[in-house]
Amino acid sequence: MTLETHLRSRGRKLLMPYVTGGVTPQWTEYLPALAAAGADAIEVGIPFSDPTLDGVTIQEASTVALADGTTPQSVLSDLAQSTVDVPIVVSTYANLALRNGFTADLKRAGVAGLIVPDLPLEEVPDHAEVPLALLVSPATPAGRVHEIAARSRGFVYAVSAMSTTGERDHLPASATELAARVKRATDRPVLVGFGISEPAHAAEAAQVADGVIIGAAIMRRVLDGAGPAQVGEYVATLRAAL
Repeated sequence: MTLETHLRSRGRKLLMPYVTGGVTPQWTEYLPALAAAGADAIEVGIPFSDPTLDGVTIQEASTVALADGTTPQSVLSDLAQSTVDVPIVVSTYANLALRNGFTADLKRAGVAGLIVPDLPLEEVPDHAEVPLALLVSPATPAGRVHEIAARSRGFVYAVSAMSTTGERDHLPASATELAARVKRATDRPVLVGFGISEPAHAAEAAQVADGVIIGAAIMRRVLDGAGPAQVGEYVATLRAAL
């Protein structure tokens, strides 16, 4: 079953929580906890030393992971040995994603999808071993929204605001406006991310979008010492709100 088929089959608003690979020595223990809390897929970030779209919290998580010796191969090795019953979508930057053999390594690790936020549409390969989900922002022109949606696989990632990732106290109006624009351009699932921090944010975004992606709010809890069960309790509140 492809990632898109899986997401379509869920029959509900979609929830994709995020965790930084290697953020703790037992980081894969968060994966089954997230799935049990109602995740429809899980985004796993490969730590990168020079991120462009990650905000303070996810940068901190990456720094912790890199200091502990985490590498792309160690994350994929951990994923290959983990058991979780929802698809894993890896996110990283083009500097890593475009290396020869990287997508083949993802496929061998059982990864179902890939997000590369700094990969221009013009450099997206026509055929990829792992489905590549593309991003649109509030500044993306209408014609380009249609192009991106047509080339995206699995789902389309709608960036809620022109900013980096991070927790916010409210959902920008641009989030639902963009989701509506993308929904008019495609029948693929449209997921809103960047800044969704509270159950109310998730519910508001999902009134228009097909689901949400939550990263910084989860990683702040992990960095503050929350274990898998505690993080699962938080994600369950998001699931209930959806």
